[in-house]
Amino acid sequence: MRITHRGAALAAATTVLLGLTAPLAAGASAADRPDRPAWGACAGGPADGRQLCAEITVPVDYAQPDGPSLSLAVSRIPAARPDQRRGVLVMIPGGPGGSGLNGPSSAVKRLPRSVLDRYDLIGFDPRGVGRSSPVSCGLDYADLAPGKLLPWPAPDGHGGDAGLTTAERIADHCAANGGPVLHSITTRNEARDIDRIRQALGERRISAWGVSYGTYAGAAYATMFPNRTDRILLDSNDNPDPFRAERSWLAAFATGAEDRFPDFAAWASSPEAGEFRIADTPEQVRTAYLTAAEQLDAAPLPWPGHNPGVLDGNGLRGTLLNGLYADTKFPAVAALLQAAQGHRPLPDPGPAPDAAALAQLQSSTAVTVATLCNDVAWPHDLGSYAAAVAADRIAHPLTAGMPVNATACAFWHWQPAEPPMRVTDDGPSNVLLVQNLRDPATPYSGALKLRTAFGDRARMVTIDSGGHGAYLAHGNACGDALVTEFLTTGHRPARDAFCPKAG
Repeated sequence: MRITHRGAALAAATTVLLGLTAPLAAGASAADRPDRPAWGACAGGPADGRQLCAEITVPVDYAQPDGPSLSLAVSRIPAARPDQRRGVLVMIPGGPGGSGLNGPSSAVKRLPRSVLDRYDLIGFDPRGVGRSSPVSCGLDYADLAPGKLLPWPAPDGHGGDAGLTTAERIADHCAANGGPVLHSITTRNEARDIDRIRQALGERRISAWGVSYGTYAGAAYATMFPNRTDRILLDSNDNPDPFRAERSWLAAFATGAEDRFPDFAAWASSPEAGEFRIADTPEQVRTAYLTAAEQLDAAPLPWPGHNPGVLDGNGLRGTLLNGLYADTKFPAVAALLQAAQGHRPLPDPGPAPDAAALAQLQSSTAVTVATLCNDVAWPHDLGSYAAAVAADRIAHPLTAGMPVNATACAFWHWQPAEPPMRVTDDGPSNVLLVQNLRDPATPYSGALKLRTAFGDRARMVTIDSGGHGAYLAHGNACGDALVTEFLTTGHRPARDAFCPKAG
């Protein structure tokens, strides 16, 4: 999870955007009969020459199918063996706010031949992202810094006037600049958009592979359109809490970091770390990290060229949280910790984003915030956040209270148009969850709740691994084989399976 209309558009944005949980009756309107995609070259050139792109039109508001519409950008790499083709595998990106248009070009490099032979790989940019009618909150560059979007508390343990002012400013900018499309961005509408993609492709049923936030969108699709599903693979799974939804995801960063940090500490205290070795024992690594973060809280280091221009305690904490996603990121975390200790210079922050990258960052940020705030109601009582932060800093010092602090959603201008999705066991038994035991972003404890919600519709493959992303991500042959077998044959383990640590 990462957390262009003005004037009259703002007034239109205040209209409650409702959606339908099933497609409208055939023939109800022209908007209900999407044209087949006109496949052509992808703008900007995809990574793989076999990938083609197209656009399909969907309603902004599914309750008004003949009202304003927007364009979704979709992509396709055909099945390698047409004689073995089973159908389409829709790749649902993470985020929320992640681009998925070039997902097929990325996946074709990793997926085994048995899967590539059987499926057209379908990618898309969710509404508001990238090439799918992009939205923007018009945020200042400083407010796009990760430390502003994740609600890191002030060093005294409170949100602080500056943090609350930033959150309120982001909410105000989104209300003023996002327009009706931003107001329409919800997980339920993403599921409806996926079904429009299905219709446009002429498929009676679709298979899907959702990763991270894409597991929640995939679970929503499987719940809202159960009879349109073939094989549903959900990788690195979000807690489907039917009351808190995204609020539970943000809070879970605290437990996810605690689950995963021992892997980093073991590496950073071992000879394997080489020049990035921090200490002699994992306990000493933890102490070094907590000490450095506290010292940076009191005296940030100047960091020219970096947004926001300094390395403070929350900058180190944010780098750690991102670095726990994969073992390959451990050296960057250790290097920054060593810089905080004065043992090496701060890394080169690299060039500022160009105009295209900045536009992409604006749209992905807007969609992240809109999804979090439109899906579920958040408390507006700022005192409740301060109390939660104080308790969470004691229980989970690695994340210093950030996961329960106030975000822009505490100041959001609209209430959710629909309740959060309630995932149920009503539907075919065709869902496979795959989950790492020590995932910092979508912890195992939350994945178990999705497994329970699906009941006998699902099986789960648990992998003794750390990091975010399970299938084809960390070299676990056992887990990869079980998932590939499911995609290729539809066969799942008779009961939930466990794969031991690789090697």
